[in-house]
Amino acid sequence: MKISMQDGSIREVTFEEELGKNAFRHTTAHILAQAVKRLYPNTKCAIGPAIADGFYYDFEFDFEFSADRFEEIEAEMRKIVKENLQLRHYTMSREKAVKWMEEKGEPYKVELIQDLPEDAELSFYQQGEYVELCAGPHAAYTSAVKALKLLSVAGAYWRGDEKNKMLTRIYGTSFPNGEMLEAYLNRMEEAKKRDHRKLGKELGLFTLMDEGPGFPFFLPKGLVLKNLLIDYWRKIHTREGYVEISTPVMLDRKLWETSGHWEHYREIMYTTTIDETDFAIKPMNCPGGMLVYKMEPHSYRELPMRIGELGLVHRNEKSGQLHGLMRVRCFTQDDAHIFMTKEQIPDEIKGVVRLIDEVYAGFGFKYHVELSTRPEDSIGSDEDWEVATAGLQNALDDLGLPYVINEGDGAFYGPKIDFHLEDSIGRTWQCGTIQLDFQLPQRFEAEYIGADGEKHRPIMIHRVVFGSIERFIGILIEHYAGKFPLWLAPVQVKILPISDKFLGYAEAVKASLAKVGLRCEVDARAEKIGYKIRGARLERVPYMLVVGEKEAESGSVSVRKREDGDLGNMTVEQLLERLREEGIAVDVAK
Repeated sequence: MKISMQDGSIREVTFEEELGKNAFRHTTAHILAQAVKRLYPNTKCAIGPAIADGFYYDFEFDFEFSADRFEEIEAEMRKIVKENLQLRHYTMSREKAVKWMEEKGEPYKVELIQDLPEDAELSFYQQGEYVELCAGPHAAYTSAVKALKLLSVAGAYWRGDEKNKMLTRIYGTSFPNGEMLEAYLNRMEEAKKRDHRKLGKELGLFTLMDEGPGFPFFLPKGLVLKNLLIDYWRKIHTREGYVEISTPVMLDRKLWETSGHWEHYREIMYTTTIDETDFAIKPMNCPGGMLVYKMEPHSYRELPMRIGELGLVHRNEKSGQLHGLMRVRCFTQDDAHIFMTKEQIPDEIKGVVRLIDEVYAGFGFKYHVELSTRPEDSIGSDEDWEVATAGLQNALDDLGLPYVINEGDGAFYGPKIDFHLEDSIGRTWQCGTIQLDFQLPQRFEAEYIGADGEKHRPIMIHRVVFGSIERFIGILIEHYAGKFPLWLAPVQVKILPISDKFLGYAEAVKASLAKVGLRCEVDARAEKIGYKIRGARLERVPYMLVVGEKEAESGSVSVRKREDGDLGNMTVEQLLERLREEGIAVDVAK
């Protein structure tokens, strides 16, 4: 595929390359805007970027827009594709561009242009009669877009500010051929069936209420699931030499000023005043961890010191960005902070990478890795950033782990390694992260006594494995489609008596299973057995045990497995042996 660069050159790329994919989808966004302007000339255009798996464009319509118009717009878009319009790049002065966009009646473009430097030469792309303020790059011709689909419509505040006008955002996707589009749409249809908000309600795991937008309520079965993940986390961290602490949810403003969060993170922090002193509810656990480290002097012999915390954090996310458990306003972050010497950096990073790899492999995830470098809004010296970035990069190289560089996307205090999971239907999720930090130990004046008897500054690793336990649960629900593996299922066995006559035997079987730690329930409803089996299947219970006269007399159970159906009659001991082989609980002894 040929793409048109901002310097006027033509470059050959593939759709699989990030540059090619973004240029392709960005071009489709322009095709959408051109089609909209042809069909509804009074519409005002805002912005239309490429995004993961597609694109969107924000418009101000002079009528109430709905998805009913998608078919008409798609037809016009396909006409534009067939016209094989060339995308030509040119520049214009800021002054001329403002005047031109005012004449065209495009106030959003005028506002964007006015925010740019007065002496700027602005970049534009033209395809036929449609001209767009844009830095590119783009496909060289509209005919490159062989398959497209408009997906949904939503409201979006101009520039993401709730004080601004609500615009209409049209989402879509596009591919080089129809087969790729069809595969994507099938995957999205499967994703709808797996939606964690839908399954979370059906399976009785969690709920979201109007009284607490963005603050999830975990129900009994959901809390079992959450606690199983926490128990697993504690076991593997104890094995790896971590100790666990718990720090307060709310701390003095001065702490957040020292850490830099008050300056760099203030807009999403919840604050309050106590005794005429400003406090902030913690958006992160690390400053509290620094205070714990500083409580007493430390020797180099104690390092590395690995300190974990399952801390509840709060962030003031915008209401339009909230999404089930994936984007919430309070969540449990499975943090750990490692204090170490410079010499210990490579081994500690490798140790964290291996731990994360073990966890993700255990859940059946593949993943890819990104190395994020220094952002514009950062603290610390160039030398510290260079050493920190090289430390992360060298560790990845030594492990032979492939990665891509994500320029400028590090934390304000240090570079980071991000782990992007791939779930069972091919979607990616950013979860684990490793951040190397020279800055917080300096800002808090943390120290240790070295082998030379002198004071030295430790280096700090911030890292999470799950990321947010709430978000990880949402990912797991969708990854497994609610069919959790045996060790993780909130209810592992459902006992289904044929009638009330066999309730006593069902309870006796339950007691035998519960003795070895199995989580089981008895369906005591006065319903037919077929109805009970269907109910247990809808609940995604791994094992169903039907008990009636034959089973009660022989001391056995009729076993049905979620995936395999009827397994026949077994004694309770035979069933237990099978469950032990499958893994009643996760084994972390490695």
